[in-house]
Amino acid sequence: MKKLNINKYLLAFGVALAIAGGSASAAAPVVKAQLDSANILMGTMTTLRVTVDQEPSLKGHFPFLRTALEKGYVGVCGDSVELRAPVKVDTVRQNNALSIRYDIPVQSFDSGYYKLPELEFVAGVDTFRSNSVALKVYPVAKVTADTPIADYANVADPENPSIFDSLPDWMVKYWWILLIVLAAAGVGFWLWRRYSKEGTILPKKPEPTPYESAIAALRELKEKKLWENGMEKEYFTELTDILRTYLYRRFGINAMEMTSRQILAALTANKETKDKKPMIRQILDMADFVKFAKVRPLPADNIQSLDNAITFVEQTKPLPVEEKADEENTPAKSATQKTTKKKGGKK
Repeated sequence: MKKLNINKYLLAFGVALAIAGGSASAAAPVVKAQLDSANILMGTMTTLRVTVDQEPSLKGHFPFLRTALEKGYVGVCGDSVELRAPVKVDTVRQNNALSIRYDIPVQSFDSGYYKLPELEFVAGVDTFRSNSVALKVYPVAKVTADTPIADYANVADPENPSIFDSLPDWMVKYWWILLIVLAAAGVGFWLWRRYSKEGTILPKKPEPTPYESAIAALRELKEKKLWENGMEKEYFTELTDILRTYLYRRFGINAMEMTSRQILAALTANKETKDKKPMIRQILDMADFVKFAKVRPLPADNIQSLDNAITFVEQTKPLPVEEKADEENTPAKSATQKTTKKKGGKK
């Protein structure tokens, strides 16, 4: 009797296990994957449709979808194929079952044959996998630049076009380097033109005026003390050369090629030097005596010759514009005053 009761218990326990196993297997979700098109052109898209048939009470998810939402895509097959976002989700309820369909865009930029991995669906502590699907990606045929490519849209124009849109990226990014190079090239070209024209890059110092050159040369001659050391000929030769150069630069008289008589005649013909001719005559006469007659002049003659040269240069130096205008106006004023007095006297 006791043995029979034990068998009943074992039988009931086995039936309960069978019922529990059957209900568990019935509750397991079914994950299926299918491509809209298993053959695509490189760069174009197709859709991977993943269907999950499950009980309404079951809660599960695809882990890769979180990554797709964050990054915008998930790379598979060594990143040669991309499962892109956004993913469209559609839910259909049939009797006591729930069917959820995920439409996942698929794109690849590398031609070849790919076997997409099984997609994992996690429900609680259990993981369920879909079937694997194959994808064939064909390369794009080589075409000319003007030939449109099928299934590809043309490049859209920017909403707010700018002149910088037509420039290369490196030019927009490194515009300041380009500006420096152009500025350096401009400066280099300007320096080259200046050097080829003037023979120097640095600005030339202004040349001294005829007056400044003559006064400096006369002072230097005085410091040499030539006649004090018995070198009267050298003294007068240098003195007359200084005067001849000054006459040429100041008045345009080619004194270097003239005799003493010709120089005096030229001074007589010039209004500015006519009344100062005696000073030059004394210098030239004394120089001729020393150079041709080999006369040794007195110290007073040597000093007078240098003084006459300095006085001549000082009295014939160009006057500033204001002083020259005053001198020209002074005689006119005097003449006006005289005329007024004469008219007053007649009255």
